[in-house]
Amino acid sequence: MDDETPWLDDEQRRAWLRLAAVMELLPAALNAQLERDEQLNHVDYYSLAMLSEAPDRTLRATELAAMTNATLPRLSRVVNRLADAGYVRREPCPGDRRATNLVLTEAGWAKVVQAAPGHVRTVRALVVDALEPEQLDQLSAISARLLERLDPEHKMLASMLGPDGA
Repeated sequence: MDDETPWLDDEQRRAWLRLAAVMELLPAALNAQLERDEQLNHVDYYSLAMLSEAPDRTLRATELAAMTNATLPRLSRVVNRLADAGYVRREPCPGDRRATNLVLTEAGWAKVVQAAPGHVRTVRALVVDALEPEQLDQLSAISARLLERLDPEHKMLASMLGPDGA
């Protein structure tokens, strides 16, 4: 073993393993509800939701990729599925011929409106309602601290919550 490795003590290991378990189980639970009720996976839903909140329900593909933490090839596969379902369409970006805009269609808007209540109920049941108000504040603060290291340029949250992440 490497003697210079700063191994986790028992308390640190326990905290890490609990977080790792949440990171594995929560996406699966969110996917299960969305697939069962809406025939969408979480990335599909999240992409539709981000488009639904954008001005004119339109984003450049690169912006949506940053918001969803997807590579452009992965986003392209997601958009292909959503376009095939009639939820999204691609358009050339008027200001940049090299860029593509993604536009939420009326059918896509209707799908988000239909899917949102069940998704919010699931988020509430699995996370929000499981915590006391002060624990929710702590979760927010802890998440913000971790995001400072994981996303120091605020690429994901700045587009969703505004530049200050509030």
